[in-house]
Amino acid sequence: MSDQTTAENIQEPRLIAETGIDRRIADIIEPVIMPMGYQLVRVRLSSQNGATLQIMAERLDGTMTVQDCEAISTAISPVLDVEDPVDREYHLEVSSPGIDRPMVRKSDFTRWAGHLIKFETSILVDNRKRFRGKILSADEDGFTIERDQPAYGEEPKVVIPFSALAEGRLILTDDLIRDALTADKKAKAAQAAHGTAANENFEDEDSPIN
Repeated sequence: MSDQTTAENIQEPRLIAETGIDRRIADIIEPVIMPMGYQLVRVRLSSQNGATLQIMAERLDGTMTVQDCEAISTAISPVLDVEDPVDREYHLEVSSPGIDRPMVRKSDFTRWAGHLIKFETSILVDNRKRFRGKILSADEDGFTIERDQPAYGEEPKVVIPFSALAEGRLILTDDLIRDALTADKKAKAAQAAHGTAANENFEDEDSPIN
């Protein structure tokens, strides 16, 4: 798994966009959370518990805390109340993408190379639309997987253009859990170090000049 820099991720568009009411909601909330340092992963309005509006988001480094979820909820609730895109009462649920996350940006495929993914394509690729396998690599145009159970006559490796991706998510494995927890720990340590450095600089600025 390789790290992605903030500069690479901050304006990176999603490969998979919602449709219908989900798309309208995404268009409303994305401009709100981006300046806060978050990127939208997915919007989904479901009939769960009557109606539930699920917002998946994360920081640029892939972390997401309970406090982050609360901050986003507090920021978007007034905007949603004003725009009123949903014509019935609903429950707002803001969450992280989870370990077995949806794969929605090109950087996701680079970041999680070496792990299993299941996905569907919008067009036939190598005579099928559903795939499962390990991410081997990714570039600007697409990604390569190694199928974990290739059918007779199928090549083990297949290249998937990003333009053909309809939906996909990581498959939960022990290796994925381990790497995700390690990445989260490193990201939070970096945040803490950055916060400490910022506080030290602030204290230096406030120190009296002798």
